[in-house]
Parts: sequence; structure tokens; C-alpha cells
Amino acid sequence: QVQLVESGGGLVQPGGSLRLSCAASGSIFSFYAMVWYRQAPGKQRELVATITTGGSTYYADSAKGRFTISRDNAKNTVYLQMNSLKPEDTAAYYCMTDPPGSWGQGTQVTVSS
Repeated sequence: QVQLVESGGGLVQPGGSLRLSCAASGSIFSFYAMVWYRQAPGKQRELVATITTGGSTYYADSAKGRFTISRDNAKNTVYLQMNSLKPEDTAAYYCMTDPPGSWGQGTQVTVSS
């Protein structure tokens, strides 16, 4: 019954940066691995990055070298730092626990000149 609230999206030019935040409540945050997903117009939802309870990270090929996932267990928050943004990064971004629970509302990222 973890509740998830994403924030930090917006409109940015190609090459710019954004930091997304995901605040969790309702359970013990440190017990869960966390995952960022995104869904672009006309596409299926795809995994972007994962961070384990021990702090190990995984990135999709499209994100590797540009995005960084991190977590602050004291604040029950996971972050996604996105640099060198491209138009193809345009999507609604969602966080999720692993094992999964209920989806939040997501936050929109639009990369356009």
C-alpha cells in the first residue's frame, strides 16, 4: 500500500537537464527496490532505471551515460537526474516499487526546441 507521488517534470530544450523526484509513503521505503518508467506518445511503457535496496543501479541503453538514479531513504524519496536531454526522452515518467504496488499520476517531461 505504498503511495507514490512524482514531480519535477517540465519543458526543456534539447541538451538541457531536469531532476525528477518520487516521494513514497505508506510503508517502509528502504525495504523496496525502486524503478523509473516512461511512456512516450504512441509507445509502450518502458523501464528507464532501477536502484536496489543496497544502492546498485541499472540503466536502459537509452539512458546510460546521461541519467542517474539515486535514493534518500531518510526522506523516502528516489530521484532521476536527466542530463543531455533529447527529443526522444519526451514522455510521462513514473516511479514504482519492486515488488510493484499502485501507480502514481506521473510527471510529464517534454524536450523540444
